[in-house]
Amino acid sequence: MEEIRASEKGARIKEQQQEVGTGDCRGRPSNPNKHGGMTAAAFVLGLQAFEITGIAAVGNNLITYLINEMHFSLSKSANIVTNFVGTIFLLSLLGGYLSDSHLGCFWTILLFGLVELSGFILLSVQAHFPQLKPPKCNMLTDGDDCIEAKGFKALIFFVALYLVALGSGCVKPNMIAHGADQFDAQNNPTHSKKLSTYFNAAYFAFSMGELVALTVLVWVQTHAGMDVGFGVSAAAMAMGLIVVVSGTLYYRNKPPRGSIFTPIVQVFVAAVSKRKLICTSVSQLHWESGNVFRTQRFGFLDKACIKVEDGSDAKESTWRLCSVAQVEQVKILISIIPIFACTIVFNTILAQLQTFSVQQGSAMDTQLTKSFHIPPASLQSIPYIILIFLVPLYDKFFVPFARKITGHESGILPLHRIGSGLFLATFSMIAAALMEKKRRDSVTGLGEIISIFWITPQFFIFGLSEMLTAVGLIEFFYKQSLQGMQSFLMAVTYCSYSFGFYLSSVLVSLVNNITSTSMKGGWLSDNNLNNDRLDLFYWLLAAICFLNFLNYLFWSRWHSRNTSAPVTIQDEAIEMGLSHCNMIKHSKDVGNETIP
Repeated sequence: MEEIRASEKGARIKEQQQEVGTGDCRGRPSNPNKHGGMTAAAFVLGLQAFEITGIAAVGNNLITYLINEMHFSLSKSANIVTNFVGTIFLLSLLGGYLSDSHLGCFWTILLFGLVELSGFILLSVQAHFPQLKPPKCNMLTDGDDCIEAKGFKALIFFVALYLVALGSGCVKPNMIAHGADQFDAQNNPTHSKKLSTYFNAAYFAFSMGELVALTVLVWVQTHAGMDVGFGVSAAAMAMGLIVVVSGTLYYRNKPPRGSIFTPIVQVFVAAVSKRKLICTSVSQLHWESGNVFRTQRFGFLDKACIKVEDGSDAKESTWRLCSVAQVEQVKILISIIPIFACTIVFNTILAQLQTFSVQQGSAMDTQLTKSFHIPPASLQSIPYIILIFLVPLYDKFFVPFARKITGHESGILPLHRIGSGLFLATFSMIAAALMEKKRRDSVTGLGEIISIFWITPQFFIFGLSEMLTAVGLIEFFYKQSLQGMQSFLMAVTYCSYSFGFYLSSVLVSLVNNITSTSMKGGWLSDNNLNNDRLDLFYWLLAAICFLNFLNYLFWSRWHSRNTSAPVTIQDEAIEMGLSHCNMIKHSKDVGNETIP
């Protein structure tokens, strides 16, 4: 008997150790003693560092390649870069959907990582062979006579570029989500703190990758050629794939749940079909669990979970009756849209630092020593040099200190962190406008070219802003109670980058059209920054950024107010009573009422 009891006890312990809902590489239930945790997440962080190294080296110096070797104009080159980066982040929605619905994070990363690698290789081939590029020409001195890349040459380039965009777009959200999936924050209190540390570590890996890309790889591109630089990006991506595959035995994998959009559409269809029904008691709502919270926001959607009693035993279709939990998932999804929208302008600012600010640096004195000149694209490494020291300090010192005051595992609430970053972004554009005015006046008035280090403040301020906003947004989205949609939510955060870069292209074209006259072009129409008014464009962005911050304050308070007082089924039952709910069809006027 004792042996039997010991065996049963051991079986219970083993069963408790197995985590429901996650599996190992063979599909078996994962074991918290063997799978997940920071060890498993470290492999994903390695991929993130290598992947961002490869993609950042391409994106941040791409405008130089487009102008000098493909012979596109400044404004067209800027738009190609912003459209390329915007497409990467827009395609992240595809990656998030495929992961959550069909493939899972790991297989999505592996498949599209290979697609991204093939794009890097094709870019390197296109940059290496003269037959695939227009004849060499100096755009600064002979710009009107230079032949722009067209036809087959342009086709090869854009195919390679958008293979990279497709691969990177689908990989990015799954890297963050797969790393965060290694922590069981809902059931393990210690993992909740580790999850916050992971998000900071992910930004540290991002900063390291950016730093290597903007220093080592940009230097290689400048001195050894873009073909070698693109080849190094391919090698970095290959190393990242090797690292992430090496951690296969340690991962806890969340299985795909089928189409993530079907339950969302079902709620809207059911709510519309029952729009004329009202309920006088929560007892007739379709509750699947007593632990589900029902919030008061978007009350119209609650009609989707009203059970109709017609005397028959037939169950209603899932397109006619949804659970309270399912409705609350849709409410959460809708409520985070305004927060997401407020970060679009922030990423429009980022687009300027990757395009026009690089051109600013090209028009300044880049000499550091007699024999060494700073590549303009490497200017963007300034904030990351500082942030690789600041991020660990933030996590090790500020977060524990703030945690004692606020009681929140992240130190400060993600919404507060996002708002602080959006506020700082305004000062980045103010610094950029002041610096550009000084640079332009020095050249046109005094004939002096100022040092490239004058451009440092705008990059540094934005680096701090990005550390707060980007990490806060990812943490905020991941911790929303949307089961099985973590990868897609990560993709939504990246989609903000996409809209921001597309908005940048629209603003450049719009500003040029509005400010142009019959005698001269617009603020940004000339290929020579000395003839443009980039400083005025930066002032415009600073004003837009500040107005966006005020808009964010409104929506963040609205979100906090509407999620602060959820009610459980038990609380509502006590408040309203469990009396029978009579379903009555009302007229159109009455039918717009919602459940209390």
